[in-house]
Amino acid sequence: MTRKALLVPLLTVASAILLVARVTWDSDTFQHCRYLGPSTRMYVTSWTGLACALAALLAFAVLPRPQRRGLAAVSAVLGVLLAFMLLMTAYWLYTPDPSGGDDCSGLHLLVP
Repeated sequence: MTRKALLVPLLTVASAILLVARVTWDSDTFQHCRYLGPSTRMYVTSWTGLACALAALLAFAVLPRPQRRGLAAVSAVLGVLLAFMLLMTAYWLYTPDPSGGDDCSGLHLLVP
């Protein structure tokens, strides 16, 4: 496996780590029943993770045909899934306040 082919799984792992980090910081939006909005680290991990996933797909696309198999192909498939999930996290950054602007009054519909 060449260095170029190793770039695909490396970028895929990086985007997976950034997705996990983004999901763990979901609790940043509320503090003491006050809606604070998405934190800066939520924006950074969402957009950087998406960039890594798309870069992995681009790196796979520019590989010569004989190198597009094995670990690189599996990483490219995972990269497509990660790109979709990270695109959804980026979309969720810009959705309106789920409580309707009244602090925690609307959270009972979301949190059991």
